Order: sequence, then C-alpha cells, then structure tokens
Amino acid sequence: MALRLRGSTLLDPYLLAAAFFLAYAIVSISRYLRAETRSWDLGIFEQVVRSYAHLQAPISDLKGPGFVILGDHFSPVLLLLAPFYRLFPTPVTLLVAQAVLLALSVVPVTRAAARLLGRARGVAIGGAYGLSWGIQGAVDFDFHEVSFAVPLIALSLEAVLAQRWRPALLWALPLLLVKEDLGLTVAALGLVVAIRTRRTHQTTAQIALAVALTGVLAFFVTVGGIIPAFNDGGGYDYWAKLDPEETSPGNALLNGAGDKLRTLLWILVPTTGLLALRSPLLIAIVPTLAWRFASQDENHWSMFWHYDAILMPIVFLALVDAITRARVSVRPWRRAYAFHLPAAVLAAALALTTTRPLASVLDLATYKPTPAGEAGARALAVIPDGATVEVNVRPIAQLTRRCRVFWFGNTAGQVPDYIAYYDRAVSADIMLGYAKQLHPSATYTLKTQDAGYWVLQRTR
Repeated sequence: MALRLRGSTLLDPYLLAAAFFLAYAIVSISRYLRAETRSWDLGIFEQVVRSYAHLQAPISDLKGPGFVILGDHFSPVLLLLAPFYRLFPTPVTLLVAQAVLLALSVVPVTRAAARLLGRARGVAIGGAYGLSWGIQGAVDFDFHEVSFAVPLIALSLEAVLAQRWRPALLWALPLLLVKEDLGLTVAALGLVVAIRTRRTHQTTAQIALAVALTGVLAFFVTVGGIIPAFNDGGGYDYWAKLDPEETSPGNALLNGAGDKLRTLLWILVPTTGLLALRSPLLIAIVPTLAWRFASQDENHWSMFWHYDAILMPIVFLALVDAITRARVSVRPWRRAYAFHLPAAVLAAALALTTTRPLASVLDLATYKPTPAGEAGARALAVIPDGATVEVNVRPIAQLTRRCRVFWFGNTAGQVPDYIAYYDRAVSADIMLGYAKQLHPSATYTLKTQDAGYWVLQRTR
C-alpha cells in the first residue's frame, strides 16, 4: 500500500524530488570541486549575492569594476539567497540552491500527472521530467537565476490543470522578479488561464487578461526604464543581439534555421512525442523561443546551455493535459498512443541520460580529486584573501568568495594585485607579455605556475 500524506497526495513526488536533488547537487558540486567551471556566470552571481549578503548594491566586478548587475538583467529574486550565503559564503551555496529549486519543480509536475493519469504514469512523467535534457543542461551550467523560474512555472501550470485559477496567476506573478524577459512568459500564462476560463468563469478570464497585460507592461518597463537606469550606456545591451539594423525580422528567424529546428524538435519529441502540440498550455513556450530564435547569438539557438530549463515544466505539463484530452478521443490509435506515452518518454529520458550530465553520478571518478583541480588549488592558494585579481574562466569561481575579481582585459584602468590565468598552451614569456600589454605602467613577476595555472604578482 502506498504511503500517503494528507488525502490522496502520494509521497512519490517528494521522494522523486529528494532523489533528483541529490543527483543535481552531486553533478554541480563535483564540477566545482574539480575546477571545471564552464563560464563566468557562477562568479558573476556569487559577486552579486555576496553584495546582497553584506547589504550592499548588487555589484559584479566581472562585468566591469563597480558594475551594478541591475543594468544587465533584472533579477532581484537573488536577494533570497543572501541570508544563506551570509551563513555559508561559498559558490557551493548557489549550486545547492539551484539543485533545490530544480528538484522542487519535480513535485508539481509529478503531482499533476499522478492526479490526472494515475500513480504509475505520474511517476513515469515525473521521472522523465527530472531526467529531461533541459533540466540537466541547467544543472551542467553551474548556476543561473532562471532556476527560480522553473518551480514557479511548474506550480502555476499545475494549478491550471487543477482549475485553481487564482493560485495559477499568483504563482506566475513572481516571475517578474526573476528575469526581465519572463514578463512575457507571465503574459503567456495569463493568456492560458484566460483561454481556459473564457466560457465558464468570465470574471476570472478578465483578471487573467489583466495579469497578461501586467506581464507585457513589466517587460517594457524593465527593459526600457529600470535596466537602462542602472546601465552605464543608458540602454538595454541585449537589444544588440537582435541586430535590428542589419537583419529583417524574417531573415533573423531564418538565420540558423537548421539549428533552431533541431532544438525545437528536441524540446517536443523526446519529451512529449509531439502530443503536447494538442494542449494550449504550450502557448507558454512561445515568448522564450521567440526571443531566442530572433537573436543572432548562436548560443541562444542551441540545446547545450540553461535556456531550455524553463521550457521543460511547460512541455511536460502540456503533455499531461494532452494525454487527458486524448483519452476521450474518438480515434483508437490516439487513445493507445496516449496510454503508452508516459512509459515511452521515461524510456527516452533514461536512454538520453547515458550521455548527459547525470550519468556522472554513477561514475566513481566523479567523487575523486582530479590533478587539474588539485593544481588549481595549489596555484591559487598563493593569492591572499582580499586581493584584487584579473582572471579568465577557470580560476573565477575559486576566487570570488575571498577576492575582488575582474575579467581578463576588463579592469577599466584598475591595476590588480594579481593575474590568475589558465591555459596549458602558453609560456611564462607569453603571460608576462599579456600583463605588460594590459597594464603598461605596472611590473608583474611570475609567482607560480602549475599544470596550466599561471599566477602573476604585481611588484610595482
């Protein structure tokens, strides 16, 4: 007999979430301990959260000395991490928080699926969701603020499927504090509720449309007013990625059409077998895909970063909705297809996971120190706490908790105490040449080098 919480709520969603939390945390923390940070984002977010934790303006020196992050993205939700970071001042705090948030989203997805499709199919869809390539991509990308959006979207759409309209709208509204583009996702979620209630709850439909309008207005206020107010250039830097002066909207969407189609198929085929196309919940993926595919940055088209994480709860809950609809279809083949789809998407997720980040949980090497990680720890240990350091990617997250860290070549005239650089292909002469080129008035000497890690110290 299944263990139960209150009423008919099974423990399954919470047990799945706990298992996925452990797996997500292992992947991201082990990557950090092996000094295999993939980008500068973990360092940027740690600097911001560290500022909040000390009741200071949200500064990220990696974006430029004294740069207020609200001039880049509008993500005040990061304030919620400040108390935890004050207690545990390490990048691991951010990684654990992300694991918690992503695992938390498993609960509403599994709960909604179990309520509408039965326990076994609910667990199958919850497992497939937790293993989905979009969620694993976010885990693999160190840390990003969109991890806050994933459970909010899942909770909002769970409420839609339960016809709990007010909670659906209330869960959507905090997305406005996660990132500026999510105002359009709030609008899409409001539109979904309006479509669902237009005939039976007209007042609710009107409220939902008001929420949708609020989302659109919030988007334009943040990108047109709030962000430019904090930006040194007085604008929103990401408009440039749309390249409006040189590319028409039609050509922008067609550019890289093969990559975009491939990403779209990955979003819909292994996760839903295309059946989610029959659910109006899928409207909620449109804003994110629209800005990504209109962008001229190839990273936005691909499936290798964190951008697909917020789409996963949408497509999986759209799948649940579509299966519910297909079960009463007059076409026997559609009913049979829907009946077997939960097991199929779980099988697809398990098969794909053999080449995805969560496969490392079963690899003993994940739990062992690496020569590169040990070399980095030795080399960076010579830099004292509180020093100013100019870095490239690898050393960033190892230093931001205890030093003031600048991006290599972007110190705005400030001369740092140290330069920390990772590159196995360079020599001491090349490194000293870099230092002289970047800071002609200063003199740097080689402090240490170890397995590709270089540390230069300013002596004058």
